Amino acid sequence: MNTMTAFKILAPIDIRNVVRDSSLKWMVFLPLLTALIIRWGLPPLTDRLLEENGFDLTRYYPVIMSYFVVALCPMIFSTLMGFVLLDERDDDTLTALQVTPLSLNIYFAYRITLPIVLTVTLLFVMFPLAGVGVLAPSGILITAIAAAPTAPMFALFLGSVAQNKVQGFALMKLAGLPLLLPTFAFFVDSAWGYAFGIIPTYWPMKVYWMLDAGEPGIWPVVFVAVTYQLVLTWFLLHRFNVVMHR
Repeated sequence: MNTMTAFKILAPIDIRNVVRDSSLKWMVFLPLLTALIIRWGLPPLTDRLLEENGFDLTRYYPVIMSYFVVALCPMIFSTLMGFVLLDERDDDTLTALQVTPLSLNIYFAYRITLPIVLTVTLLFVMFPLAGVGVLAPSGILITAIAAAPTAPMFALFLGSVAQNKVQGFALMKLAGLPLLLPTFAFFVDSAWGYAFGIIPTYWPMKVYWMLDAGEPGIWPVVFVAVTYQLVLTWFLLHRFNVVMHR
């Protein structure tokens, strides 16, 4: 059995599980709702701030988009996949898989690939829908390549660290901190901004900021973004495998 077969078998099951869970199904619409709020709310807010306070919010559009689109999009899918992993771990579904034609390697390949594909697809929807800081299709693709590994990385973090869904929700709330902290690097006009790179979500944001500003030297940053997150994903996959076999 290959990964494409796993997609055909497991994807419909995942959709049903998410739809049936009232605590998860609303998350599917959150990125689109966020994009619409940016589209309809940000320009009037910008005009009002400029008119009443002389404050030009457009200078900060890149940091707003990097947080609410580039960072939020993969985190949504990572949360959904993370809770699915927790459910399957608690129900011993993964143990049962070991006596089926679906190997654990194919299963994990599916679990890593699915949120990546969904993140890339949704970013191509969210940027035009938000209507702010829209990149060319090539720019969106580069940003998506840098941001997509966040999804399986955090999903495996939830699955390997949380003991149950209650702890999973707590970790999800704490995830707001590593999402927010890298945004401060936008205001650091020196090489010290790279100090935020210890936080993996910094790198996709940095890629977007560079593309938005038309800065050169984007590919080394993309390489670091992808490599760093994939290394963390590999580590968390190993940890999840250990936790699963306890």
